[in-house]
Amino acid sequence: MTVTVEQTLHHQTGAGLPVPFAVAGTGVYLPPTVVTNEQLTRTLDTSDEWITSRTGIRERRRLAPDLATSDMCVAAAHPALEAAGVGPAQLDAVVVASYTGDQPLLSTALIVKDALGAHRALSLDVTQAACASGVQAVLIAAHLLQNPSIGTVLLLAADCASRITDPTDRTAGVFFGDAAAAVVLTRTDQAGAGLLSYDLGSQLSYGVQIPAGGSRLPTTAATVAAGEHYLRMDGRAVWNTASTRLPESIASAAHRAGVPVDRIRHFFLHQANLNILTETMTALGVPRERVPVTVDRLGNTGSAGLFTALHATMAEGALLPGDTYVLSGIGAGFQWGTLCLRHA
Repeated sequence: MTVTVEQTLHHQTGAGLPVPFAVAGTGVYLPPTVVTNEQLTRTLDTSDEWITSRTGIRERRRLAPDLATSDMCVAAAHPALEAAGVGPAQLDAVVVASYTGDQPLLSTALIVKDALGAHRALSLDVTQAACASGVQAVLIAAHLLQNPSIGTVLLLAADCASRITDPTDRTAGVFFGDAAAAVVLTRTDQAGAGLLSYDLGSQLSYGVQIPAGGSRLPTTAATVAAGEHYLRMDGRAVWNTASTRLPESIASAAHRAGVPVDRIRHFFLHQANLNILTETMTALGVPRERVPVTVDRLGNTGSAGLFTALHATMAEGALLPGDTYVLSGIGAGFQWGTLCLRHA
């Protein structure tokens, strides 16, 4: 259900949350192993032309077998903390957005917190929105920062889809890559900075799912043999939902912020598919150049995708004080969401 106007009334003026906050630093971790389209054609019934024309993806990264999602998170966190001038001991919260955590139990955020030495930080995991978990995590972090006892939040978005993708699946097998991104959010004195508005929505669908491993279908030898622990994806359902809901959500969030869509400087979108990015911007009537693209060289990196685009823009110095931008994504469920923010 889309958030109602009444629920977001306090965001409509563009004034933002009472306590403003800033993106103080970003970082990424990209596994060094690159898998090209040509390499995939050796084991899958596909071609470089098919993959490129339908997804825009030319290559993606694969995490080393002895590493896990938390390792990527820690590696991404260090440059983000350095850029922000923040030490682990100063962190009040560590939030990890991932649908490929290290294990079903315990918390990946807790593993990351311990590895960093952020011993006094609250640890939170945001998981079940899959590729949209990062959007939800920023919304949670923005509201945590309204608490007087919380001044600095480390947000990590990371996914290792290679571990849950059937290597013989010619559809899902070409889309996904492994990566992690980190964002340090801190309070700021700049009035109006931070979150201006948001739009969240959902529509129950099993078009993207991992069927087994939960209470409905516990792990057995039969579920493993049937491949029911691998990600299953209905590509047509993803296209139809994403190409409709993303532009609707962005337009709604911009309206609630009191910012015309054409005045938004940057669109950091879930890097699922180059064609979806193009279709979204066409529907909004905004030049595609305002969407930083990483999907071509990283693939669909799940919740990390839009933050890899944010990091690239920050690293170029192209996100300027006062710029209005959106973070927008859609994930399994389906769940989608857009945040409209102003850069401090």
